[in-house]
Parts: sequence; C-alpha cells; structure tokens
Amino acid sequence: MRRWRKVLLGLCLLLLLTGSALAVGAVVYVIPIQGTIEPGLVEFVKRALHEARTDEVEAILLEIDTFGGRVDAATELVDLILEMPMPVIAYVRGRAWSAGALIGLAADFLVMAPGSSIGAAEPRPAEEKVVSALRAEFESLAERSGRDPQIAAAMVDKDVVVAGLVEKDKILTLSANEAERRGFADFIAAGRHQVLLKYGFDDARIIEPSPNWAEKLARFLTDPTVSSLLLSLGFLGLIAEITTPGWGVPGTAGLIALGLFFGGRMVAGLAGIESAIIFLIGVVLLALEVLVIPGFGLAGIAGLLAIFYSILISFPSPVVALRVIVTASFITLVLGVVLIRRIGRSGLWRRVVLETSETKEEGYVAPVARTELLGKKGVSLTALRPAGVIEVEGERFDALSEGMYVPAEAPIIVTKVEGSKIIVAKLSD
Repeated sequence: MRRWRKVLLGLCLLLLLTGSALAVGAVVYVIPIQGTIEPGLVEFVKRALHEARTDEVEAILLEIDTFGGRVDAATELVDLILEMPMPVIAYVRGRAWSAGALIGLAADFLVMAPGSSIGAAEPRPAEEKVVSALRAEFESLAERSGRDPQIAAAMVDKDVVVAGLVEKDKILTLSANEAERRGFADFIAAGRHQVLLKYGFDDARIIEPSPNWAEKLARFLTDPTVSSLLLSLGFLGLIAEITTPGWGVPGTAGLIALGLFFGGRMVAGLAGIESAIIFLIGVVLLALEVLVIPGFGLAGIAGLLAIFYSILISFPSPVVALRVIVTASFITLVLGVVLIRRIGRSGLWRRVVLETSETKEEGYVAPVARTELLGKKGVSLTALRPAGVIEVEGERFDALSEGMYVPAEAPIIVTKVEGSKIIVAKLSD
C-alpha cells in the first residue's frame, strides 16, 4: 500500500513539474509587417498585438519588409507598439522604407538582415508642415531608443546634413552595415533564430498570427491604388446612368464598386456606418432622379453631393480625401475617353446602338408645320381628350385641344401651330 502511495505521489509531482515547465515556457509573437502600410494592415496588427497582450507573451518580433505606405496608418501602428508592456523587436528582413522606417524606430530593438536597408522617408507631398511633423516623430522615436536623432531626421528632411553620411538635398537610406556601424541598428542577423538567440528567446514557443479573410480583403480594398480604381469605376457607372435613360449594367457595376470601396473601409475601421448611410441616401436620390423625375435637377445634385460627402468622411483627413478623389476623377476621365473611342469602333457597339440616320436620300422627310391653318375654323370628328381628329376645309388632321374637353361634331378654331402639333379651341355656339 505504501509503495502505491509513493508511486502516486511521484506521478503527481512529475505532472506538477511538467505543468510548471510548460507554464513558464517563453512565448514570442512574430507579426509580419509586409506590403503597403495601409489601414487594412493596421487592423491585422492591432488584433495581433491585442492577442499578445491578452496571452501575456514575453516578446513581440516584428518582421518588416515594406516599401512604405500611408503615414497616418504608420503612426497608428507606432502608437500601438509604444503601448505594449513587453519588449518589441523590429527585424528588417528586406526594406524598411518610408512608413516602414517609422515602425522600425518605434521598436525597443532594431535588427537588420544582411543586405537590408532603412530610410527613404520623405513624405508625399513634401510640404514644409508635413515634413516638419514627420521629422519630429522620427527624432523623438530615435531618442527614445538611444539612436542618433540626426540620422533619423536625415531620412525625412533633405535639408538635414550628416557629415560623412548624407549631404544637403539628399534623403538618407542606410544599408544594414552602415546602420550597424553608426549604432542605428543593434546588430545584423542572418535569420529569425539569431535574433531570438541574441535576446534569450531561442527556446521560446513561436506564435505567428496571420490575417483572416476579412482583414485580407480590407487590405486589398484599402490599398491606395485599388481605392482610386474603385472610385473611378463607381464614378464611371454613375455618370453613364445619369447621361442615359433608365437604369442598366453601368450603374449597377458602379454601385458594386462603390460598395466595395465603403465595405473595405468599414472593415478596416476607417469609415463608420454614418458614411454608408449618407452614401445610400445619395444613391436613392440619384435613382429617383434617373428613374422617376424627368431631366436632372435638385434631387440629382443632392444625391451627388451626398455621395461625395460620404467619400470625404471615409478618409482620415480632407486633404487625403481630396487627393484620392482628384486622382479617381482623372482616372475616370481617361478611362471614359478610352472607352468611348474603343467601344465606338467595336462591332458590339454597332449591334447595341442604332447608328443609322434618316436622310432625304433614303426617303425620310421631316414633318411640315401647317402654319396656314392658324385661325381657320373646322369641326371635331372625334372627341378631343385632349387629342383627337379634326377636319378643316375638308382635310383631316390630328390635333390637341387647349386642355379642355371637346366633344365630337363640335365647331373648333385653330389657335396655335407648333411644328407638327395643331392646337385648337372649341368655338362657342
């Protein structure tokens, strides 16, 4: 009995020790920062960082390889990184240019792979106000981690000179070797394992979160090029519907493109439900103008203004919104001209659109205005409600009354001739 008790106690102790070993095992989150820095990427990284904080991991490794992207998206990522309670390591695997350099500087440690580079962060447009703000951001992050703020500033502002490194009117981009030599990068590592080994996480359990389908779709749809293209297709479809009677394929395709534009931004957290509601109101007003109200008036103008306003508030700032709208309008103009020229020459266009003209040579004759009937009297052969048939001097004509009912066999007088229309009034008895 005592022997079995000892065996059971030994097993319990072994299980406790095994559980403790598993509990204290280090966990590192590896988050990729790849492709264009845009709001869709921000949503993915935000989710990954939240999971890392919830799981209380020991460290976060950001693997960076990007040409850059939107500064507003990068600064949002910087704020998230600075709030993390555990150490954050940035590992530049290829390029950390522009917005990617800003993210790299926000990390507690900066490691670079052989042949990698960091810098080239001059904003576009390079306005003094924007350059000054971004330069201050770079300098502040560099000082926080003990790096040379002058080198960081030279990556943004071409007026900054660093002796032996960059001259005036040049934007700085550091190679891995130069960054290590200048103390800007902590060291050069050939791979992820060397990075983790350096900081004591070589035996850590690695968790690599990946974007879900919604985040992937949001990343694609919020890409600046894709956003401009979706707006252009939307504008083309709406313009086609405004300039043609009824509703057809172009308008439907345009609405789908604009729906994708707003849907991607809502998933990425850039636009709220209010922008979608304003957009739908604009579409309804536009549909009423096209399908119900003849011509193009107040409802159509209000619809267009609502659509433009909904697009405007789906961007972080009016400047960015106007830049994208102007780009989309230019693309719309170019695509419109190309489509008109291409489609106008195609056989499909000739089968869909009637191109024949009614000429004299083919026997077509325009109706002649019978102005000689003006003031003449006759009789209504049928009732005019308001259209009917009259007889004047023994000749039958289609005619309209002046809005009043005229019974059959009533005396009438021609009061007006407008082209082929003959307008009459009933004579009093």
